[in-house]
Amino acid sequence: MPSSFHSKIVNRVAIAAFALAASSASALAAEKTLTIYTYESFISDWGPGAKVAEAFEKSCGCKVDYVGVADGVELLTRLKLEGEATKADIVLGLDTNLVAEAKATGFFAPHGLDTKGLEVPGDFSDDVFIPYDYGHFAVVYDTEALKEPPKSLKELVEGDPSQKIVIEDPRTSTPGLGLLLWMKSVYGDEAGEAWAKLKDRILTVTPGWSEAYGLFTKGEAPMVLSYTTSPAYHMVAENTDRYQAAPFAEGHYIQIEVAGRTKNADDPELARQFLAFMTGPEFQSIIPTTNWMLPVGETRGPLPEAFGKLVQPEKTFLMSPQEVADNRKAWIDEWLAAMSRN
Repeated sequence: MPSSFHSKIVNRVAIAAFALAASSASALAAEKTLTIYTYESFISDWGPGAKVAEAFEKSCGCKVDYVGVADGVELLTRLKLEGEATKADIVLGLDTNLVAEAKATGFFAPHGLDTKGLEVPGDFSDDVFIPYDYGHFAVVYDTEALKEPPKSLKELVEGDPSQKIVIEDPRTSTPGLGLLLWMKSVYGDEAGEAWAKLKDRILTVTPGWSEAYGLFTKGEAPMVLSYTTSPAYHMVAENTDRYQAAPFAEGHYIQIEVAGRTKNADDPELARQFLAFMTGPEFQSIIPTTNWMLPVGETRGPLPEAFGKLVQPEKTFLMSPQEVADNRKAWIDEWLAAMSRN
């Protein structure tokens, strides 16, 4: 083979290899990234995060990058600290109790989507935040450690101090805030006194739900503040009825979880695309058996049988977002004062 011909072949191969490499580099550089701020349990090994990312990435030609914080209230706190410099495109894991305060920051953009097909208690709808699941707060107890669980919030408050409960901090956690609002809904102006009584039953206050539930399942306390849907996890994943939610006579406070896109999203259309995906059957089908909450939209099939065995609250408490925003600081101060009493 003549050397000149050999040189041409080598050059062509080199050029082709360079072009392929350049094309690959360009494709990688062009791949879009959607940054989602959420709470830790959403992106835990057993949470919905990985399945949600995998499903969305197939349709969006993008990469989903999660940033996790302890719990929902901390999401809002972090966003306020970062301000306009935030890298969040989507914030997923706030709830209706934080909607007014979150909108007041000016960091969020209207979603521009039709949400009429979503079904949530009280028909919650908003032009900025879209609901993706819901569940009622409940005291979940270990049937092997506690034979007679409280049947009401009053029994929880006034019960045996030796039977402990783990709760979450209302300053950092949406379940903790939910309990605060539940107590306020039932006790009103006497909530501070009720907290002072309940204090002796509280083993510890954790920053978020994951830590609280972990202590509970390790046997550190026979009760934990969680959800009416939590027992479904144990029934479906562990095939046990050991952990149950206690139905409370006064009723239960509800949590409706929401997500929204930020005004500074790198790719507003990609963020909107995710919110639309979030309301669809693929995302909604993932939620019940990973986030262990109830879906707000259509799923691809019926829920597992265990969901039919859950506590169905006879009365639901839910304050308006504005009422919570107007009073949250004062009510947390009331809680702190009660918890610090000797």
